[in-house]
Amino acid sequence: MRKIALSLVLLSALVTAQAQNIMNNPGSNHGNKFEQLGTILPTPNEYRTASGAPGPKYWQQRCDYDIKCDLDEKNLKLTGSETVTYYNNSPDVLTYLWLQLDENEHSSINNSGYEESSSLDRRMASTTAIDRMLEAKTDNGYGDKIARLTDAAGKALHYTINKTMMRVELPQPLKPGQQFIFKVDWSYKISDRMTFGGRGGYEYFPEDGNYLFTITQWYPRLCVYSDFQGWQNHQFTGRGEFALTFGNFKVQMTVPADHVVMATGQCQNYQQVLSSAQYARWQKAQTAKEPVEVVTLDEAKKAEVAKSSARKTWVFNASNVRDFAWASSRKFIWDAMPTVIDGKKIMCMSAYGKEAYGLYRKFSTKTVAHTIRSYSKFTIPFPYPVAQSIEASNGMEYPMICFNYGRTEKDGTYSENVKNGMLGVIIHEVGHNFFPMIVNSDERQWTWMDEGLNTFVEYLTEELYDNKFPSRRGPAWTIADYMKLPKDQLEPIMTNSENIVQFGPNAYSKPSTALNILRETVMGRELFDYAFKEYARRWAFKHPTPADFFRTMEDASAEDLDWYWRGWFFGTDPCDIAIDTVKHAVFDPNATAPMVGMNGAGRPPMSLAKPILNAFEDVSKIRNREDKSIVFLTDADTSLRDFYWKYDRGLIPYDSAIKVPAPTFGGKPEPLTEEEKAKYENLHLYEVTFSNKGGLIMPIIVRFNFEDGTYQDERIAAQIWRKNENKVTKVFVTNKKAVSIKLDPMRETADIDESNNNWPKVDEPTKFQLFKAGSMNRRNPSMGVNPMQKLGSGK
Repeated sequence: MRKIALSLVLLSALVTAQAQNIMNNPGSNHGNKFEQLGTILPTPNEYRTASGAPGPKYWQQRCDYDIKCDLDEKNLKLTGSETVTYYNNSPDVLTYLWLQLDENEHSSINNSGYEESSSLDRRMASTTAIDRMLEAKTDNGYGDKIARLTDAAGKALHYTINKTMMRVELPQPLKPGQQFIFKVDWSYKISDRMTFGGRGGYEYFPEDGNYLFTITQWYPRLCVYSDFQGWQNHQFTGRGEFALTFGNFKVQMTVPADHVVMATGQCQNYQQVLSSAQYARWQKAQTAKEPVEVVTLDEAKKAEVAKSSARKTWVFNASNVRDFAWASSRKFIWDAMPTVIDGKKIMCMSAYGKEAYGLYRKFSTKTVAHTIRSYSKFTIPFPYPVAQSIEASNGMEYPMICFNYGRTEKDGTYSENVKNGMLGVIIHEVGHNFFPMIVNSDERQWTWMDEGLNTFVEYLTEELYDNKFPSRRGPAWTIADYMKLPKDQLEPIMTNSENIVQFGPNAYSKPSTALNILRETVMGRELFDYAFKEYARRWAFKHPTPADFFRTMEDASAEDLDWYWRGWFFGTDPCDIAIDTVKHAVFDPNATAPMVGMNGAGRPPMSLAKPILNAFEDVSKIRNREDKSIVFLTDADTSLRDFYWKYDRGLIPYDSAIKVPAPTFGGKPEPLTEEEKAKYENLHLYEVTFSNKGGLIMPIIVRFNFEDGTYQDERIAAQIWRKNENKVTKVFVTNKKAVSIKLDPMRETADIDESNNNWPKVDEPTKFQLFKAGSMNRRNPSMGVNPMQKLGSGK
């Protein structure tokens, strides 16, 4: 009967303690942060399955282009004519097509019309700013001029231009399985990219009177028509990039005869446009172990001076690409070498002016080769025949070609910062061949799906390039400053490009960091890498959505990650986990009851809640105490008055080690054998309470530092928070006495406040102390390097 009574008391105490925990933490036990995404994600269907894979009826459109264009260097004008073949692979009947006129971004009358706030500040105190305001009131002459638009037979088609979009009305409905051919003649005035900004245009070099042209978003091109959205015809504001349809390209570019043209795809007429010596060097480059200069520095310098007035036409073909871009200049030095991936040769190439020769000649092409090898390891083998890096004081990506920066000083010297910045941007932009050029997500709607994923693999690639590479995006600690910003400066990652305040951190850094944490801390490398590669394999040359990515990562790993997507991608809460309390007990196998209560390191606990189960008052308890006929079990059997009972009533101090007899419940416990005593000798138990102050659910990583200088790490999965998202308690066992405990010792979780991660509490250095330490390090390098500087000074 005494055992039954005790069981009833303990059961009652447990229930009431749980109830009180809910009362003290309202809303903490609802599990919302672990709720499945459910209806937040689109319903799976025959086009996109619940596993995240393309469905049995998945489809996508195709569009082929045959383009002829002429670059007028004197008048800074590009004129073109294109024949477009559009394939309707959808189950829908189409009555019109939407095309993108991206050059209208520069037009004062046909741009998207998305205004930004402005104010009277020092940026307005310039003639340039005033000129732009005045120019906006008139037609500045920029933007696409459509000269003619007809069907294949030459019959005019009706069209409507709405800012950066053009609707072409079909002469008859385009049924599933049919194709439609039409022709467009167009021209536009090429903008000064260094003044107007943007991704394409020209850069003028007054020292030698030459131009470097980057021709991008240059031809009227089809919008994407998809199963999940219909037409993606959101206006191009200059920020959110592109949604594009795969197809085949044949492009003929007529340029000054001394220009070198670098472009998407493979040139079909090198023998006609290169000198015999250059073509011989191109042939040599096919099997070279080091980059070979196809067009040399000396040839480029001579071309800068001569400035030919003759013309040449370069012809390029590209298959199964979503876009086509090119660059043209007489300033270009061009080098090339092959690399082999899965038995296939890929020509890695770079083009750059003499201003970048000291950096690009040494690093660029080798970095291109390293990048496509590394990305192929983490995704799919690089499928295209060419990968190129063009120095254009820029950073932008297209299939098989990208534009980067990195110039030396006039004497050819450069700093480590400039070099690392160049390496980082080359890796990043070449990496975009995979995201979104192959895994073809909608950049305009979900910037993070290409920029975030690409920045993540860029980080992996930088690490494989140089273990000490100063990566600024990827390591968890680098995103903490952004995540601690006020909520009115933050948006979820799942936010449209045009509506993001902190665009770089939101679309690049945070998703990259989230994926790195997922790989290193949540899933582990083996599970993550397999699932990530499966996503790339499934959606190569297709149009994935966020749901396809989320579902594939879970489907291929057997990990329920909805809590992670919800916190990192749909929310703005930061990670801030704190150590609230620590309680310590030594396990003594020689005692009748092996628990010896004491505090850690001989100090009082940081704070102590009453440890007895029934640590709260209610009317029943009060009335029971008033009823003198009731004899409490702890009074009837004084052996139950253990250490915690006494401590709860203030009968003993907590900071003394007291051996406590164990309750016998009617019999003595079996004595431990010598072997069992040895097993349990000197075991230390630590009860640690953690609070989730930031709101973001994350794993708990704890390091116990011992007196002898060694340590023990404990890793607790995030699911420990599933029943209480605000506060959890966990007991740890060690075989040594801890002198301190530290949360997240390797800075894996992007914790925004590390001052509450220590027990005993460690005072944070003042700003003056930090400044003084930095100054001393600068004056005396032998004193060491500032840890933040060592971890990465940024590109």
